[in-house]
Amino acid sequence: GSNTGPIDPSTLDPSSVPTVGFGSPRLTAKRLFATQTFHDLFRAEVFQESEGFEVKDVTVLFTDLKGSTQLYQREGDLNAYALERQHYGILSHCVTRQHGAVVKTIGDAIMATFEHPAEGVAAGLDMLRELPGMNQSAAHGELVLKVGIHHGAAISVTLNDQVDYFGQTVNIASRVQGSADGNQMLLTGEMLAADGVRELLE
Repeated sequence: GSNTGPIDPSTLDPSSVPTVGFGSPRLTAKRLFATQTFHDLFRAEVFQESEGFEVKDVTVLFTDLKGSTQLYQREGDLNAYALERQHYGILSHCVTRQHGAVVKTIGDAIMATFEHPAEGVAAGLDMLRELPGMNQSAAHGELVLKVGIHHGAAISVTLNDQVDYFGQTVNIASRVQGSADGNQMLLTGEMLAADGVRELLE
């Protein structure tokens, strides 16, 4: 409006003031560790390598490419590597869009973490939806993605100047991903029982 003077709060009608709801006003360590910006800026400054931090509930997502060895043999190192780099960009975008963080890449695989199980599932679904589009526009090869997700307790440590996770939850998530077929996402029973997951799948 044209009124540029100070606003007197006593004259405001509370029903006319827009409100924004938040799940929690607090920034917890769990949320911080699952944020990509934190990993990018402060990953080497969390704690000493000899120390660890217990995270009571973290969602761990693993991906891998099916038949990547054959891809390199068929397309050659340069073309296959270019495809892999492009796929990393898509997967990283899917993770950060769902408020997660890429912990590390392992060969042609990634490990990512999320605060909530539903965020991890949404990211996995995004990956499976978006990678075929990349394949259609690529001049060489076709990448086939496998995704596995689990959630539970883990130990967070600083290793090789970056935040990493260890424990049963991480091992199970990795094994679940290893059992997935091409263009498939596998979830554990704990994931299916988590809030919001079945609604996403339906």
